[in-house]
Amino acid sequence: MEALISIDYTYDFVADEGKLTTGKVGQEIESELVKVTKEFIDDGQFVVFAIDGHDPKDLYHPENKLFPAHNVNGTFGRTLYGTLNDVYEDNRDKATVYWLDKRHYSAFSGTDLDIRLRERHITAIHLTGVCTDICVLHTAIDAYNLGYQIVIHKQCVQSFDEEGHRWALRHFETTLGATII
Repeated sequence: MEALISIDYTYDFVADEGKLTTGKVGQEIESELVKVTKEFIDDGQFVVFAIDGHDPKDLYHPENKLFPAHNVNGTFGRTLYGTLNDVYEDNRDKATVYWLDKRHYSAFSGTDLDIRLRERHITAIHLTGVCTDICVLHTAIDAYNLGYQIVIHKQCVQSFDEEGHRWALRHFETTLGATII
């Protein structure tokens, strides 16, 4: 069984006015990312929207020292970007669609994601979203360490760091044994 994990494709990470935006390169993957997401939903497969959520007053969260405040809980910045939000809203009540709040780079860190995947007998995960070299990468590493097969949709991931993006794509394939499609 397979699942799709859509990572952090939100206004703060994609819109021109986003707080930590990938900008144009992130916007350019929208149509393919939406297409892949719809295919998984239409096929009745498990789709997880793993979305960063932060509290800028949390003095102990390391990201608050590394990056400007972004994806702050309760703000518009956490809304899924563009038509992906419409896809989510149209399907959010389906048992196969799950919103996962995360507070670390990896969608597995401190969440119930592994449990939800295992109870559905999922052995392979498809990853889409941003940032390729941060949250997508850390989710892939944890998935690898937990024994999942990994598929990266190359036309559905992007970063604000082009060099990091290219490095992460190589790392997925050469170090984590991921399939890149």
